[in-house]
Amino acid sequence: MALVSFRDVQKTYRSLQGIDYVAVERFSVEIEAGEFFCLLGPSGCGKTTVLKMLAGFEPPTAGRILMEGRPVMGASRDRGVVFQGDDSLYGWLSAVENVEFGLRMRGVGKTERRERAMRYLELVGLDGQQQKYPAELSGGMKQRIQIARALVNEPKMLLMDEPFAALDAQTRALMQGELASIWQAARTTVLFITHDIDEAVTLGSRIGVMRAGPRSQVKGVIEVALNGARSRTDDVFLRYYKQVYEMIRDEVAKSVARTT
Repeated sequence: MALVSFRDVQKTYRSLQGIDYVAVERFSVEIEAGEFFCLLGPSGCGKTTVLKMLAGFEPPTAGRILMEGRPVMGASRDRGVVFQGDDSLYGWLSAVENVEFGLRMRGVGKTERRERAMRYLELVGLDGQQQKYPAELSGGMKQRIQIARALVNEPKMLLMDEPFAALDAQTRALMQGELASIWQAARTTVLFITHDIDEAVTLGSRIGVMRAGPRSQVKGVIEVALNGARSRTDDVFLRYYKQVYEMIRDEVAKSVARTT
């Protein structure tokens, strides 16, 4: 049984003028335990909507979302979320205090939560930075804190909404490598939202390509059989890139046409 199943999911939004907008329709996909699933699509195709429904932040209008065979009814610490920006960090808390915040809210004792927070700060490469505040850290370091804060609760799944989009190209590439290493070590199931083909092929064990919105669906799923470090100049990497590009090219064109 898959860890997560989307079954004919639909999400409809209603504007203040009373007009319905169907973001996704008959959206169906399964995510297996331990895999790194990248959901790729053009802007406005409903990628973030899918993540919000799985996170339990928004209910589907129709269809079912199951986790371990049970309907997703709301937010849960089984699903840790890493957002695109760093606004969710608390500026008045140090790095280690940000990481242990969720544990403190759950009543975990001071000694245990500090030990766990330090373990995950070390996992994301921030050992020695624990007493710094968000304003003293780079964008990449802030994102590492977000990842550590999600992982410290030991969720069954990590949901990541374009977490590196605001970073410069060099930092983004570095963070992709760090995330791949973290995933190899923790083996937490990941749903990673992106619109970047290179990022999807670099990180994903499977890539789901979405159609252009509105009423978006999964166009197809590509299994990426690449092991270890992934070189962007490798012939196999380039073949996967081309395969994904050809699948998404028409969807991007449709998305652009609808906005012009």
